[in-house]
Amino acid sequence: MASFQTGRQIISYAVWAYHRFALSTADVEDLLAERGIRVSRETIRTWVNRFGRHFARCIRRDRPKPNNKWHLDEMVIVIGGVKYWLWRAIDGDGDVLDILVQPHRNTKAAKRFFSGLVTQFGEPRVVVTPSRDIACAMHCRAMDKLRSYTKPIQSLAPDADHRAHKGLNNRIENSHRPTRKREKIMGRFKSPRQAQRFLFAHDQINTVFRPRRYTLSAASYRRARADAFGLWHDYTREMNA
Repeated sequence: MASFQTGRQIISYAVWAYHRFALSTADVEDLLAERGIRVSRETIRTWVNRFGRHFARCIRRDRPKPNNKWHLDEMVIVIGGVKYWLWRAIDGDGDVLDILVQPHRNTKAAKRFFSGLVTQFGEPRVVVTPSRDIACAMHCRAMDKLRSYTKPIQSLAPDADHRAHKGLNNRIENSHRPTRKREKIMGRFKSPRQAQRFLFAHDQINTVFRPRRYTLSAASYRRARADAFGLWHDYTREMNA
């Protein structure tokens, strides 16, 4: 293959296509082959793992300050027959703030996740969490699981308005759907580390390339897409061998 300096456009295209269109490495291999570029699936996997993080870090670095209304939720993912919890936070505009794969869903896990968010972005004005944390607490003994968010929010963001209501958290539940789709395409995640690495990049890249199209006119969407490609080209130039 050509030098990294001339091949970075190929690498960035492979990483973009893999994340943007929910493709497998075999699909990306075929796309490149159609363009006369012969690389193996393993090479593409290496590119995705290494440079996906690069693009995700650039996006996080340059994005504007997030909306101060946060939605928090967690979903179960099965890795090697063991249940893990994917904790996700998005802001009021639907942009993913952060994700964290953890083996537990309890107060300690919630505090670890929420403290990382506050460290990065400061205290939120509003925090929306699933209704089960409060609604079920009167009927269940598993208080650490059912009220996992309450104490961390009270201690780390005491002035935040904590709202627990299922109807208010539909936005983040919709944000989980691409994860389920990718999990199926990948034949499940192979390890917590692999899931964390992949989803960190995937969520950040999709924040840029999946604007809420239904809220935009055709002209506005085209401008947003052009801006996203402009950022991607800038980040491609920042890639290091």
